[in-house]
Amino acid sequence: MSSWDYWALAAVLIAGVPHGGFDGAVARRSGWAGGFGSWVLFHGGYLLLAALVTICWWQLPGPSLAIFLAISALHFGSSDIRDVAPLWQWSSAVPVIAHSGLVSIGIPALQSQAVEPLFTILVGEQGSLWLIEAIQMIFPIWLASVMAYFGYAYFVPRWRRSAGLLIVMLTSVYWLDPLVSFSLYFCLVHSPMHSLRIWQSLEPSHQRRCAIEAAGYTIAAWLAGAALMLWYRYTHHVDIDSALLQLTFIGLAALTVPHMILVDVIDRRYA
Repeated sequence: MSSWDYWALAAVLIAGVPHGGFDGAVARRSGWAGGFGSWVLFHGGYLLLAALVTICWWQLPGPSLAIFLAISALHFGSSDIRDVAPLWQWSSAVPVIAHSGLVSIGIPALQSQAVEPLFTILVGEQGSLWLIEAIQMIFPIWLASVMAYFGYAYFVPRWRRSAGLLIVMLTSVYWLDPLVSFSLYFCLVHSPMHSLRIWQSLEPSHQRRCAIEAAGYTIAAWLAGAALMLWYRYTHHVDIDSALLQLTFIGLAALTVPHMILVDVIDRRYA
């Protein structure tokens, strides 16, 4: 990997991961993690789901990455348009599809030669080739939805800002290294938008507590990630590039599943 790739992964881990630190606050207002018993149940369930995702990835890496890309697409797409219109409206269908495919379809399709070795580290050579071929087949359909979205935004002004953002991100995907373009989207678009939306939805009297709590979760995640990477690298004798890439994306997958269930399903009334 290049020095830019290292900076990109560092940004994802340092600046991107903390946006999940508000999950405790979201759980509390949804009726979870209020008392000690429910607090233990919430955290135990969260960690159990994360562990199950990790185990599934090691047992079935190809299908796990495919599922991760699919659920991440829905999560990213719904987050991108949430400030414009509710997700569950017919008028939001094309915008959601267009935004959803940026990371999961756009990057692998437009940068397939650069993505293939990254996928190989994550799921093996056969799984990587199969997944990229499948994404290449879906790409024309997704691209048609993007063009339809841009036309729709031209006639419906409220969608122009989000459509403009998608144009900027698509340009970065086309010109930049895949890890760099992903990092730019994750750290400068998704994480800030998500964090600001959660922060503004919290009661002002609870915000200080939630900020301290989020900082604690973030530090705990960093320490756990560093320990796991060191353990995995020296017990499995893998190079630093492979260890860092696997830690980042398997870790993101493990955290995304409980995060999505909480934010996109349980807490949907705030969506």
